[in-house]
Amino acid sequence: MAHVHAFGIAAPQAAGIIHLGATSCFVTDNADLIIFRDAMDLLISKLVVVIDSLSQFARTHRALPTLGFTHFQPAQLTTVGKRATLWVQELLWDLRNMQRARDDLGFRGVKGTTGTQASFLSLFNGDDEKVEELDRLVAELSGFKGKSYPVCGQTYSRKVDVDFVSALSSFGATAHRIATDIRLLANLKEIEEPFERDQIGSSAMAYKRNPMRSERVCSLSRHLMVLIGDVLQTASVQWLERTLDDSANRRIAIPEACLTADIVLATLQNVVEGLVVYPQVIARRIRSELPFMATENFIMAMVQKGGDRQECHEQIRVLSHEAAAVVKQQGGDNDLIERVRKCAYFAPIAGELDSLLDPSTFIGRAPVQVDRFLADFVAPALAPYADIIAQKKPAELSV
Repeated sequence: MAHVHAFGIAAPQAAGIIHLGATSCFVTDNADLIIFRDAMDLLISKLVVVIDSLSQFARTHRALPTLGFTHFQPAQLTTVGKRATLWVQELLWDLRNMQRARDDLGFRGVKGTTGTQASFLSLFNGDDEKVEELDRLVAELSGFKGKSYPVCGQTYSRKVDVDFVSALSSFGATAHRIATDIRLLANLKEIEEPFERDQIGSSAMAYKRNPMRSERVCSLSRHLMVLIGDVLQTASVQWLERTLDDSANRRIAIPEACLTADIVLATLQNVVEGLVVYPQVIARRIRSELPFMATENFIMAMVQKGGDRQECHEQIRVLSHEAAAVVKQQGGDNDLIERVRKCAYFAPIAGELDSLLDPSTFIGRAPVQVDRFLADFVAPALAPYADIIAQKKPAELSV
């Protein structure tokens, strides 16, 4: 009522009819929907910049072999760029979800105290068409292209809040996954987030380069992910036409979801645009694991030279266990290749070992997959946001 009084002072001639036929939710719920729409526009503009930057990273490193990991144990090779496309794909789904949530937003419109439009019907002397036209015009003038929810109680359904925050919480899961991968790779010294020249990694251990930005993304993303719980519970306890126990919760949960998603996006942009790759470290790790992975290639090459597959398998098995014992029990380097070179049985392929160990022959279609993914999926998805991407600026953080 304080606002109605203030508006009356500002517009004396309208003071007698301001808020006539309306309820507080006519103002607050409609205002919330406008805020949701504009907030999602801001978040989408930041998300497409992150996708674009990470896509450039994937393109740059499309063919750089790296050790794959399953269960965080060494697995078949992939490429640095192919791994990045896994992150980009999830961000594309987040873009789809956020754009869908934004586009699905309607307006509460002019519905009255319990959604029946009874007061407005009275104002228009029972003229249904005028009531509907007013509802359409208010939605259109508010930027919703005449789209208002066909029915509601005193408030618009809080399922709308669920759709809105779900998209943000889902993005939180993606951001957490990406930042966690970067933290794992930083531990392996294969990839690092940007690190300022004077940045201190640890107050006690001066040599450390802690992945502080990625840790921040993980921390905030966990908060973003759980906020959907508040919104779901609020939607589930809307009694009949409405109850007021949603109000205080929504004023915390929904703004926090928007603000948290915003800073996670800014931090993620800063990280992906400054990622540092260490090819020599990556190559060294490949060399330590590739001999075991190449054993099938050795067997295939020996069979092509007339060897017996079973006998070859047994020879490789014995040499592999001997090399593994050196690595695990003695802390030495993987010397399987040297053992194969010295073994008379494998003399027929001794001259082929280097080519059989070329990492680029172990990455399958990864580079082509990167190219096609970027061309067939990323480019079309980002095309509507070309103007936003063209105006992107670096995300600067204070660490």
